[in-house]
Amino acid sequence: MIENSFSHQTSESIDMITDSARDFAVKYIKPYIKEWDESQHFPIDLMRQAGALGFLGVLIPEDYGGSGLGYHEYISVIEQISIVDPSIGLSVAAHNSLCTNHIYLFGNDTQRSKWLPKLTSGEYIGAWGLTEHSTGSDAKCMNTTAKKVRDTWVLNGTKNFITHGKSGHIAVVIARDGSKGDSRGMTAFVVERGTPGFGFGKKEDKLGMRASETAEMVFDNCVISDENRLGAVGEGFIQSMKILDGGRISIGALSLGLAKGAYQAALQYSKERKQFGKPISSFQGISFKLAEMATEIEASELLLHKAAFDKNQGKNITKIGAMAKMYASEVCVKVANEALQIHGGYGFTKDYPVEKFYRDAKLCTIGEGTTEIQKLVISRELLKD
Repeated sequence: MIENSFSHQTSESIDMITDSARDFAVKYIKPYIKEWDESQHFPIDLMRQAGALGFLGVLIPEDYGGSGLGYHEYISVIEQISIVDPSIGLSVAAHNSLCTNHIYLFGNDTQRSKWLPKLTSGEYIGAWGLTEHSTGSDAKCMNTTAKKVRDTWVLNGTKNFITHGKSGHIAVVIARDGSKGDSRGMTAFVVERGTPGFGFGKKEDKLGMRASETAEMVFDNCVISDENRLGAVGEGFIQSMKILDGGRISIGALSLGLAKGAYQAALQYSKERKQFGKPISSFQGISFKLAEMATEIEASELLLHKAAFDKNQGKNITKIGAMAKMYASEVCVKVANEALQIHGGYGFTKDYPVEKFYRDAKLCTIGEGTTEIQKLVISRELLKD
């Protein structure tokens, strides 16, 4: 890490939360990885344990039940959990950076006091609804609508690929109250589970990240109070873009942890596996793979913590956040692929952890903005003025 980026106090807080997250993952996640993956079970009780340890409100002030920490500590939490099981890392990341953070950044004090303590404790699981079937990267053309009726709003439409779309107790939802394509024609709302007209649809049967629930959220004449609106009318899309800036650090941290987990598994295997009377790590073809993997992981970590440092300083991180997410996610796919290759035929079986890292990795280049969208964001920032 960049030494002058951290105070002594921050370094201590990172060390403490890193150790805590590592112990949590080893004790409460590792024994169940295969079971949860094969059954696609989303462990809600585990999320409550994570909340009790402060992992579901890392960035939220203590006044609202959070841990009151910064983005360096947040990266460490997601990274340590993802080293063991990236699918749980994904759920913790989405809960923190999307739903919970959106309410914190754009809610009023009444809304923060009402919902944040339940989210940070794990009593409530959070979801965040922007994506739709026909509008993935083109969110401004969403079909979900919000119509004002006196002091209420009526929501209609379907969101898909939503983390915790079925089991989430509360969701931040972006809906269109203006014209399609108008960046100021969308508004953000909080919708609680149990509200009439708010249901769920298809739960996705996924390649990887199978213990992290992904499902549709369906709104059928769902009536909510205007008190559930976050910020001003028409600011929903703009709010979402700001949320995704920080969310890219989340997916970068997820990617970093996944890459480290795959690398560690490959390094250990290469020392134990013998061919021609020697550990395969002694062969240049393997040792050079390990050298490249370790170097690119280190570069990912530095780039992520640069983005975290800027974020903590209140700087605009649109460019550096996109860079960190793009690079870390592409590295994790490469590292997972090379880790499986080092394992050879055994890597293609479920007896070793790398096959799961390999399946989980691809989501990182897609979620919260594809690699192609990150390149678009970066290039636009570079070409400004």
